[in-house]
Amino acid sequence: MTKRDYYQILGVSKDATVDEIKKAYRRLARQYHPDVSQLDRKTAEEKFKEISEAYEVLVDEEKRKLYDMYGHAGVSGQFRDGQFTWRDFSHMSDLRDIFSDLGNFGFGDFAFGDLGFGDSIFDILFGRRDAYRRGREGPRRGQSLRYDIEITLQEAATGVTKELAIPHSVKCEDCGGTGAKDGKISTCPACDGKGQKSTVERRGYSQFISITTCPRCRGTGKIVVEPCPKCHGEGITYKTSRISITIPKGVEDGTRLRIPGAGEADVEGGPPGDLFVVVHVKEDELFKRNGADIWIDWPISFPQAALGAEIEVPTLWGKVKLKIPPGTQGGTVFRLRGSGIEKFDGSGRGDQFVRVKIEVPQKLTEEQKNLLKKFAELENEPKGRFSRFKKGS
Repeated sequence: MTKRDYYQILGVSKDATVDEIKKAYRRLARQYHPDVSQLDRKTAEEKFKEISEAYEVLVDEEKRKLYDMYGHAGVSGQFRDGQFTWRDFSHMSDLRDIFSDLGNFGFGDFAFGDLGFGDSIFDILFGRRDAYRRGREGPRRGQSLRYDIEITLQEAATGVTKELAIPHSVKCEDCGGTGAKDGKISTCPACDGKGQKSTVERRGYSQFISITTCPRCRGTGKIVVEPCPKCHGEGITYKTSRISITIPKGVEDGTRLRIPGAGEADVEGGPPGDLFVVVHVKEDELFKRNGADIWIDWPISFPQAALGAEIEVPTLWGKVKLKIPPGTQGGTVFRLRGSGIEKFDGSGRGDQFVRVKIEVPQKLTEEQKNLLKKFAELENEPKGRFSRFKKGS
């Protein structure tokens, strides 16, 4: 399904200021909030996620620049698995401000049977539904990024080094990733640092205990008293890193190269994710690839086919001589051993196959015409296996 334009989603022009984008998001967020929207809950949640994705891109200078230049394809690599999820949303503080007057950020409770305890929908939307589990397991890695690059067949054959400009998040240097000014954080007073809150509910003679993630600290047990002025309490900032990668000989279309630690920073303080570079090999106008082998169609003249000749044909490694024996027929395939592409496992090169095509001239001089007529007179009767089709037989 074709994705909608981010500017249309928020209802702003392409030259809208950051303040105009924030105002548009504030209005739409309150309109499509799942607890207050007039739409059914599922539709409201989808709309809420859609406008948040648009906001995530357009309010960020680097992401917006990529989107303006390349459209959705330009920012897909900024999102987990190539598409937006709530874990990609980095402006939770804006939502807290928008819904601060609604209590508990305006989101009701929602239970997940697979976890055995409830979470507020606010936690669910922002990937915090496993906060309790993560608190026991420790911080996870940051999100991995994907970057698609196109190279020529020649570059795939010889190997090549490329320099990439990768926009990504990094741990804020001023606060050490805590989100707090000077790195100072405090125990959450709402849950006493437990990250959870318990609610006892009586139903007849039964008593039910509901354990939910603390809405104030979102399950971390810690709160930021004074946000870091550099990262605005997010714990991460954004930068564009220049990374040099070496694409090995024989790389095939769709190959993924992994660069450890070059992905997104983790908001929970874990190590950064990885960068996966997906290599696309551009089709060549002359050479056709089949694994490590190369195929090429090459024209020869009728005299060369009939009399034999030594011709030069191109390969990825330069021109080589090829002997055409007398009587060569159109479509004959010749093999040039070791003139193909380096095999990815390093076991040597493939071969190049040359399929010859007899080229018929479109314009002839009078002398050439007379010579061909003379040749035709000498060849006026079919030979060999076609003799039974001679005229009058």
